Amino acid sequence: MSADKSPNSGLAGAQHTIPPPKTSGPATGGQQLSATANQFVDKIDPFSKRGTSRRRRRLLNSSRYQSENEPDLVQLPLIKEQTALAVQKLQQCQKIFDFYDPVAQLKSKEIKRAALNELIDYVTATKGAVVESLYPEVIRMVSKNIFRVLPPSDNSEFDPEEDEPTLEVSWPHLQLVYELFLRFLESPDFQAAVGKKYIDQRFVLSLLELFDSEDPRERDFLKTILHRIYGKFLGLRAFIRKQINNMFLSFVFETDSFNGVGELLEILGSIINGFALPLKQEHKTFCVRVLLPLHKPRCLSLYHAQLAYCVVQFIEKDSTLTPQVFDALLKFWPRTCSSKEVMFLGEVEEILDIIEPEQFKKIIDPLFRQLAKCVSSPHFQVAERALYFWNNEYILSLIEETSAQVMPIIISKEHWNQTIVALVYNVLKAFMEMNGKLFDELTANYKMERQREKKKEKERDELWKRLDILEISTKPTGKSSGNIEIEIVPPASPPQILSRTPMTSFLHQSPLSMVVAAVEAPSRRPSSSRTHRWDNGSNRRCLVAQGQYCSRFLIFIFACVCLSVAL
Repeated sequence: MSADKSPNSGLAGAQHTIPPPKTSGPATGGQQLSATANQFVDKIDPFSKRGTSRRRRRLLNSSRYQSENEPDLVQLPLIKEQTALAVQKLQQCQKIFDFYDPVAQLKSKEIKRAALNELIDYVTATKGAVVESLYPEVIRMVSKNIFRVLPPSDNSEFDPEEDEPTLEVSWPHLQLVYELFLRFLESPDFQAAVGKKYIDQRFVLSLLELFDSEDPRERDFLKTILHRIYGKFLGLRAFIRKQINNMFLSFVFETDSFNGVGELLEILGSIINGFALPLKQEHKTFCVRVLLPLHKPRCLSLYHAQLAYCVVQFIEKDSTLTPQVFDALLKFWPRTCSSKEVMFLGEVEEILDIIEPEQFKKIIDPLFRQLAKCVSSPHFQVAERALYFWNNEYILSLIEETSAQVMPIIISKEHWNQTIVALVYNVLKAFMEMNGKLFDELTANYKMERQREKKKEKERDELWKRLDILEISTKPTGKSSGNIEIEIVPPASPPQILSRTPMTSFLHQSPLSMVVAAVEAPSRRPSSSRTHRWDNGSNRRCLVAQGQYCSRFLIFIFACVCLSVAL
């Protein structure tokens, strides 16, 4: 098509022809037509060329046109080849090294460490990395590295509270293995339906046995991993709970030694928090028969915080467990360990913080009798911790509602420590504000009781003075004459059979005082001579009878006193 035959030529109405555009090379028909059209448009609208140039420059400056000088694409490895490489590295990491020799196989150890780090990055950052072919290799590699027979403790007298634990020497590799397995379980591509073929009961049981490791770093990883398994595998939940029950029972009643109680209780705390309401009977049985006996072992301080949390969770789920919980706490209440007693008091306060008023009324008498013993404890920390209960606003409101039952139990207590006396003063002041009339009555009764105790103490001292000056000994003075001599000798020291421990009230105004007076009657004879002799047979028999009578009563006195001291 020529330029003059273009439909645009008729629009000008002129008799001249438009010259063809100048090009540096051979021009095609399209180029000639475009150039002719542009020249024609420029004559009609001289500003169109400038607008077209600006639009062209904007297009040239756009980001989509700046990839002209980039190199050609290179063919990358296929995804299936990357998975195959990951499998090879997992198989390579199954080799176990001896870390007791720090210079042995250093190159191989470094290769394994680098491979584990690469696998962690691959599973974490690569989308779709966790495929079905990777499951058996990961489980096999983890089993080869972490499942082992734990060595016995080197120190039979190991104290977890004071001694340093024995750390795992192979931790540089073991840590990476645990980290890889945890990332594998937490991956969004992980499928429990596929994983249950390889993570079964046997695998979980071997995992639970590792909780006895002395290394706290390993137990922390195990805690997180077991919690992830419990959350993802519904079919293993009952089995995990049952095995934890068995381990706790074995720890309490058989071995008395297990390092992972605290970590297992942390897992149980999360499990208990997710229990549906109402609680099943098996869960209540677990609380009463498995969880509460964990207060018994001597290493309670290592896991008491986690144990108290689990107990509080159970009471929040079902308040009817409160009486059983307090019965168990009072049953296992420490008698000789003040530090454990302080821990028990802290747990009791945590329970009282969430207790319901109806359940509180059921435990008032046993609870506050134990608190009364703690308030009067000679160990000031125990007494101080017990008195801190009255600083809790909620507990104070519960006490105020039942002050008629609580005040008679608590009010008549004393202590040697001045700090405790000051705390007791604050408690008594709170009692006086709660129920002033009852407080006055109890104060009057307390004063009368103190007066009676002082009177009894005075009578007891007098009785001991009379027993101290009484010592009768019989000894024959001659075989030929047949005379018998009875000599009343003042004691040089108190009788060793008798103890100066205050006796019970059966000695006060009792027939025993009359017996002592009757025994003392022979010593009230005229004291012209401390030795008396009778030569005739009748007087001799009477004297012997009197001596036997006195000896029997003395034996009776000593037996009664010893019995009272023993009771």
